[in-house]
Amino acid sequence: MKSTDIRAIFDRIAPVYDQMNDRLSLGQHRIWKQMTVKWSKAKPGDTCLDLCCGSGDLALRLARRVGATGKVYGADFAVAQLEIAKQRALKQYPQPSITWVEADALDLPFADNYFDAATMGYGLRNVVDIPRSLQELYRVLKPGATAAILDFHRPTNTYLSSFQQWYLDNLVVPMAQNLGLTEEYAYISPSLDRFPTGRSQVELANNVGFLSTHYPIANDMMGVLVVKKVRSPLT
Repeated sequence: MKSTDIRAIFDRIAPVYDQMNDRLSLGQHRIWKQMTVKWSKAKPGDTCLDLCCGSGDLALRLARRVGATGKVYGADFAVAQLEIAKQRALKQYPQPSITWVEADALDLPFADNYFDAATMGYGLRNVVDIPRSLQELYRVLKPGATAAILDFHRPTNTYLSSFQQWYLDNLVVPMAQNLGLTEEYAYISPSLDRFPTGRSQVELANNVGFLSTHYPIANDMMGVLVVKKVRSPLT
């Protein structure tokens, strides 16, 4: 699928994106996102990136973590998602220091070695070139900085993989159908088929130069890839 098609999907689902996340995860996505922010090792005063920020959940959590002396950039290529994120941030008190940027994960508009930490939620699975996206993330992180990448993937266990597919076919797609978004949410299953397992994600990240660990969560139906930038690419 082309990046323009993926962008169009996320623009169309923007109005119900948060509602669907709550329903489909029974609210558990909040816990997973908080774990992701913790694993990013962001701290007060840091300048952080939330890549593929969507409606802003992780960016808002990062902003609370870095505090008044820190700075967060939320980057996404879906304009409708960014607009919702901006509106959510305006309702926060105190208003978080977040700059929202329309940007492609494969060609980030940031300087080298700029960010102290980064997060990425449900974005790596949707880029059209995963190694290129990881290379861009590596480029914009400072040496020694950590990023945490949360996403779904296919479990290695056959029974869990079958249950995941049943869940998608019998709960996710019908719920989306009621909202007139069948095609948009049917996209999840083929995206999982293409997405590397945790072990393969680690290999891809290490090839870029990261030191990487993948933590499976939710019965291995998703995980958090934690990557640390080293000073020079691994050989």
